[in-house]
Amino acid sequence: MSDAPTRYRSADEDSARWLGFPFRPGDIVISTRSKSGTTWMQMICALLVLRTPELPAPLIELSPWLDWLVEPQERVYARLAAQRHRRFIKTHTPLDGVPGDPRVHYVVVARHPLDTAVSLHHQGANLDRARLAELTGRSVPPGPEGPRQPVERALVRWIDADPDPSAELDSLPGVMWHLRDAWARRHLPNVHLVHYDDLQADLSGQMRRLAERLDLEPPGPDLVAAATFARMRARADRLAPDSAGVLKDRHAFFRSGRSGQGSALLDDETRARYHSRVAALAPPDLLAWLHRAEA
Repeated sequence: MSDAPTRYRSADEDSARWLGFPFRPGDIVISTRSKSGTTWMQMICALLVLRTPELPAPLIELSPWLDWLVEPQERVYARLAAQRHRRFIKTHTPLDGVPGDPRVHYVVVARHPLDTAVSLHHQGANLDRARLAELTGRSVPPGPEGPRQPVERALVRWIDADPDPSAELDSLPGVMWHLRDAWARRHLPNVHLVHYDDLQADLSGQMRRLAERLDLEPPGPDLVAAATFARMRARADRLAPDSAGVLKDRHAFFRSGRSGQGSALLDDETRARYHSRVAALAPPDLLAWLHRAEA
């Protein structure tokens, strides 16, 4: 959202695809870290905009992932240009990598980083990496995938790793980079922060609050019911972000959705090390908001 957006690139994403994108007044950009509530917020926006629990097309078609290299940019732009309803667009790019437009709403979902890390670990086992490499023009990894480490060990390594956050956005420094940037913009009238735990605790209230912020009609009970985890998991074939066939199991994409699972996997010493690390990565008020379920 800066005058000169930061460019974020990975093997399958490039935020430069936002440059030159023709926004419309009222567009909604959903900016979250991976496995932090992206698909949930896309579904909520689809229900609030389209006003029906029976979506007219798969969610990934209604709400394209603009900076995903699997689909050619011109095809994504054309699909969005053809949409007549209010558009809601997915990205994993932090807000400083997306062009800012006062006519556009930017929604950021924050999830406890430890829960995000657990979901990322399980999501890694559900990705067809050979298919993903094929779609992005990279060489297919040779041989079968090696054995995966237990989630407990992976979580500890994730906490202790210290990569460049702008290069590895799904790392702990990267997650906090994304959230810290959004937190600094929360005073803007078109930037809306939503806590994953609030969606779990009061989905109806959070949908009404978001509808008000987005100048949309409040949802009825049928729309709220369609946004529950159980209903979304039951409709994984149409809701999972898998238009290119990179998921081994679409239902496994909606694995659990629970909060608190990451912290429960840690002993006291490692949990304290986690809190020491994030204290160096984000301001106290953001951490108090992010971790309030632990208070």
